[in-house]
Amino acid sequence: MKPGPLSGLKVIELAGLAPAPFACTILADLGADVIRVDRAVPGEDVLGLPDDPLTRGRRSIGVNTKTPEGVELVLTLAEKADVLVEGFRPGVAERMGLGPEQVRARNPRLVYGRVTGWGQDGPLAQSAGHDINYIGLAGALEPVGRAGERPVPPVNFLGDFGGGGLFLAMGVLAALYERTSSGQGQVVDASMVDGAALLTTQLHGMRAGGLWQGERGENLLDGGAPFYDTYQCADGRYVAVGAIEMRFWAALVQVLGLDAEELPVHLDQREWPRLRAILAEAIGKHTRDELVAKAEGTDACLTPVLSPWEAAEHPHNAARGTFVDVGGVVQPAPGPRFDRTPPATPGPPPQTGADTSAVLAELGLGDERIAALREAGAIR
Repeated sequence: MKPGPLSGLKVIELAGLAPAPFACTILADLGADVIRVDRAVPGEDVLGLPDDPLTRGRRSIGVNTKTPEGVELVLTLAEKADVLVEGFRPGVAERMGLGPEQVRARNPRLVYGRVTGWGQDGPLAQSAGHDINYIGLAGALEPVGRAGERPVPPVNFLGDFGGGGLFLAMGVLAALYERTSSGQGQVVDASMVDGAALLTTQLHGMRAGGLWQGERGENLLDGGAPFYDTYQCADGRYVAVGAIEMRFWAALVQVLGLDAEELPVHLDQREWPRLRAILAEAIGKHTRDELVAKAEGTDACLTPVLSPWEAAEHPHNAARGTFVDVGGVVQPAPGPRFDRTPPATPGPPPQTGADTSAVLAELGLGDERIAALREAGAIR
C-alpha cells in the first residue's frame, strides 16, 4: 500500500487531458491507488508526452471502451473503487455506458468526479472551448495584463489547473468526507468556469469595498501599484516587488538606497507614475542577483522572478524539497505536507497498458480470460 494520507483509496481515471489528469495526480501523490484507463486502440491514445508528470504515480490499463467487453471491465473496476474521474464533454461518458447512473448502479458508494469547461448544463455546455475561453467567461482573464493593453493569458493555470483539476480534487475529497456519514457516493460536477470564478472572490470584495476601481493594470494587485509589480534589472532579468504594508515599504526603500523623505507617499495613487519611475531607475542599476542578495534577510518583499526551471535550483526550494526528480524529469513534489502520513516521491508515468494483466488478475480474471479479451481487442 502506498504511503500518504489517502493510502487505501482506490481511484479509476478515464484518460483525458489537463484538468482531470491533474486532479488524479493530486490524489495519486497523496497515496491513492489510481488506475488510469488508457485507450486500447492503436492511434487513439490521448495526446501527451511519454514522461508527462500529469500521469505519474499510477498504474495504466489499456481498454477499448468501444467494445461491450471493455465497458464491462471498467464497470467491474468501478465496483471495487471509491472514486471514478472523467473529463469528457457532457453526455460522452453516458454514451460510452460509463455515466454516473450506469457506474453507480454497480457501486452506490462511488464518488463520480467529472470536470468540464462550461459545466454539465447551461447554454454553452456542449460548446468547444479551452482554458482561455473558460477564464474569459469567468471574469478571471480580464484583470490580467497592463493598463491600456489587451488581457494576457496566464498560461493555462487558472482554468485547467486551479479552477479545474484542483477544484475537482477538492470536490472529490469533500464528497468522500460526506460519505462517511451517509454511506452514499455522489456526482461532483466541477466546471472550469465555476472554479475560475471562485478564484476571483477577493476581487469582488475589493470592488465592493472601493479598493478595485480602475481598469486593468491600474489597481493594487494587478501591476497598477508601483510597489506591487515586476521590474527589469541591469542584466535583463527581473525581480518581483510586493512591499504593500508600511513596514515592508520602509525596508524596500532602505534596500534600494533611497531617501524616504524625498519619496511620495507610496499609497497615494496620484503619485504612482512618479514613484514607478524612481523604483525602475533604482532597481535598474543592479543585476537581479545583486539586488536579491541585498534584500536577503530583510522584509523588503523583493524576490527574483524565476523560470520554472530555475525555481528547482533555488536554495529555499532545494532545502524544502519543493521539486523532485522522477525518472530523470525534474518536477514539482507532492503537496501539501503531512507530519504523520507524508506521501512518497511519486513513481514515474506508466507505459500505456503496462499494468493491464496485473490489474485484471486482481479482479479475479484468469489467464485464459485475459488472453481472450486481448484476442478480442478489448484490452491492450
